[in-house]
Amino acid sequence: MRVVIAEDAVLLRVGVQRLLADDGVETVAAVDNGDDLVEAVQRHRPDLAIADVRMPPTFTDEGLRAALRARRLLPGLPVLVLSQYVEETYAVELLSGGAGGVGYLLKERVADVAEFLDAIRRVAAGGTAIDPEVITQLMARGRRSPLETLTPRETEVLGLMAQGLTNSAIAARLVVSHGAVEKHIGNIFAKLGLEASDTEHRRVRAVLTYLGR
Repeated sequence: MRVVIAEDAVLLRVGVQRLLADDGVETVAAVDNGDDLVEAVQRHRPDLAIADVRMPPTFTDEGLRAALRARRLLPGLPVLVLSQYVEETYAVELLSGGAGGVGYLLKERVADVAEFLDAIRRVAAGGTAIDPEVITQLMARGRRSPLETLTPRETEVLGLMAQGLTNSAIAARLVVSHGAVEKHIGNIFAKLGLEASDTEHRRVRAVLTYLGR
């Protein structure tokens, strides 16, 4: 796997780079601002871009906006955002952009190296890795049909899907059978109008619909 890292804090940037190297992941570029992130993505066409939200010059949302630009220039580019807070406006745009391969993790909650590396590989493979706190804040923006047709349990299952959990992991978390989880997911797909397709991943589409609520 080849990645581009955009992080202005040098110790964190180098630390993530070394962590990835130990796991066999190649960092093709490590930059400290949004413009260089976009340039590096165009030049190297990586398998994944990892970006901090706050970077120079204003330290507000440059990294997230740069990730969105990079994703528009390279459609389908998997992007994993690492941040100290949730920037709702651009987060919704990123997470509901109509394609998989997206992640949004809060730095202070990334405490397990194995889980972090798993999130990286999951996003690079086209899946999702969303911090539960990010989901909670985005949900506060309000509901829109057809998501409000889901039962509380179906909403809970979809929330766990958004975190990137597999069916087996969801079953273990909820203390239910694997078959029960599959039934809930089937109901979710039906209520969201997501039919089987050779061109779209229904699980990813369901998660993106949920995050864009």
